Amino acid sequence: MGVQGITETDIANFLAASPGFFERHAELLGSIQLTSPHGQRAVSLQERQMEMLRDKIKGLERQIVEMIRNGQDNVAIADKLHRWTRALMLTANAADLPAVLVSELQHQFQIPQAAIRVWGGAEVFATLPFAGVIGDDVKAFASSLATPYCGVNTGFEAVQWLDAPAQALSLALIPLHHESQRSAFGLLVLASPDPTRYTADMGTEFLARIGEVASAALTRLLPAA
Repeated sequence: MGVQGITETDIANFLAASPGFFERHAELLGSIQLTSPHGQRAVSLQERQMEMLRDKIKGLERQIVEMIRNGQDNVAIADKLHRWTRALMLTANAADLPAVLVSELQHQFQIPQAAIRVWGGAEVFATLPFAGVIGDDVKAFASSLATPYCGVNTGFEAVQWLDAPAQALSLALIPLHHESQRSAFGLLVLASPDPTRYTADMGTEFLARIGEVASAALTRLLPAA
């Protein structure tokens, strides 16, 4: 191969395959001049390498800071979930469970509005607010949800359970299921005036866990098998 036929790729491959090249030609390290990415001044190959390493270290430091921040956020969420679950377990009167569940959920996770309905419960709970009139469409919709619904409020009937339905611009609708039944026995509604708080593309794993804990707690309202 002639000199004119040598490409930059050929040179790069040669240097990568010849780790001892710069040891045999150490004088090149100080004589090769490159343009610094932090200005137009010329720097040696060694200085350029140091700048690249510093930039790489800064990038790694940013990643570490982000990992620490995410870890702290996860711990905070776990603590809130723990306090909410503990409040449910300490509720002795089953009739109080829906109100405690909603109020503690709002308090721990700063949710502007929330409401819950339970159907098919024991007769003793039939006159309580959480067992009010519930349309068949709501029941069918809740049973059709394989995962929580997140998105804009498009006029769901369940929004009318909230204190201020007009302020519910985004929603999370979480079905309540008994492990032995396919159909839902309730629906938990979380709402926000922020249209971006609950979006269709957000992950629902955490909301699904909320639904599982809520469902387990509220099975105390169902008739004895």
